[in-house]
Amino acid sequence: ILHSDLNSFYASVEMRLDPGLRGRAVAVCGSVENRHGICLAKSQKAKEAGVKTGMAVWEARQCCPELIVVPPQYDQYLKFSELAREIYQRYTDRVEPYGMDECWLDLTGCPMKDGRAAADELRRVVREELGLTVSVGVSFNKIFAKLGSDMKKPDGTTVIGEDFRETVWPLPARELLYVGPATERKLAAHGICTIGQIAQAEPEFLRRLLGVHGLSLHSYANGRDRSAVMPWGYRAPVQSIGHGVTCRSDLTGNEEMFRILLELAQDIGRKLRSYHLLAGGVQIGVRDSHLATRQYQRTLEIPTADALELARAGEGLLAQRWTGGAVRALTITAIDLCEQSRAQQLTLFDDRARRDRRDRLNRTLDELENRFGRRAVYPSSLLLNEKMPRDGRNDVKLPGLMYR
Repeated sequence: ILHSDLNSFYASVEMRLDPGLRGRAVAVCGSVENRHGICLAKSQKAKEAGVKTGMAVWEARQCCPELIVVPPQYDQYLKFSELAREIYQRYTDRVEPYGMDECWLDLTGCPMKDGRAAADELRRVVREELGLTVSVGVSFNKIFAKLGSDMKKPDGTTVIGEDFRETVWPLPARELLYVGPATERKLAAHGICTIGQIAQAEPEFLRRLLGVHGLSLHSYANGRDRSAVMPWGYRAPVQSIGHGVTCRSDLTGNEEMFRILLELAQDIGRKLRSYHLLAGGVQIGVRDSHLATRQYQRTLEIPTADALELARAGEGLLAQRWTGGAVRALTITAIDLCEQSRAQQLTLFDDRARRDRRDRLNRTLDELENRFGRRAVYPSSLLLNEKMPRDGRNDVKLPGLMYR
């Protein structure tokens, strides 16, 4: 199994599009005006100067005064991501994306038997045809292949074989896939700081500490990952669909928050209908001006895929639960999803005729947008939604990549 990781993807695409940026310290950063002014990706030279992903623009400039900051071009990143996957599919039909810039490839049964040779050829072809570099990990399972692709950057091949204990076990626990910051802190509090210590810990102890996730990590650390690489085109079942945004300036009233929720819900409703799903509940995430985050959720009486109903449910939830002040960022998520074809229990006072009209209206709007593009038809109440940032991300289709 191979895991390919396009190096410094956003920054590499920018340098590919503008040769004048090659060999220089480049960072792709969000809009400072929209309060998205953080580093999304950086070139190798910027990395060597201390620039890190997630760093504020002003902080990145302090680390690297000669830093060149460019805005993101999501349509171009998606284009190069698709071109890379077309190359991968020449080797196998089992290509499973992991984000926009990473993929697993299962070469079992393919003509090229040697994993290192396949990885080196893959790197060469991507470099020659796309002008991008890729690091590739080769192993007998997905977890270790992913681990290997992180070990030699940029443009390297790492093979992790049956003697993995010498290579893998000394690494910090955070290097293991699915060990996030919170899990790392819990493990470190009990003296578990390396992958080897996870592997040698008592499974029952890890289960008590982390639940079922602890047992999975124990298996991964011992090389017992048995998950398959999914065939190209496979989509995991959608468990929730969410959309969030950091606003251009703080929201100070219920009306402003409702307009943001309604705009976010437009995309969620469209995705629900495209998957023939209904939301049985709504979850709202709120971040205040001090960057403290709270989450609230509620069940809907009748499952829906209508943006207005989702936004109103979120508005009611905020009115009941949110007692803070100004709001910096909002997220709305459709949860408890169910198939649209499943029979629904209606309430005594539900207006079924009105629901049918709303459903026909939504379907018509979807058809118009598919034909004429996003925002072809739009709620007039959102036309002056000045606190909603416009950075182009909502206009790029990312099928399956952002769904949780």
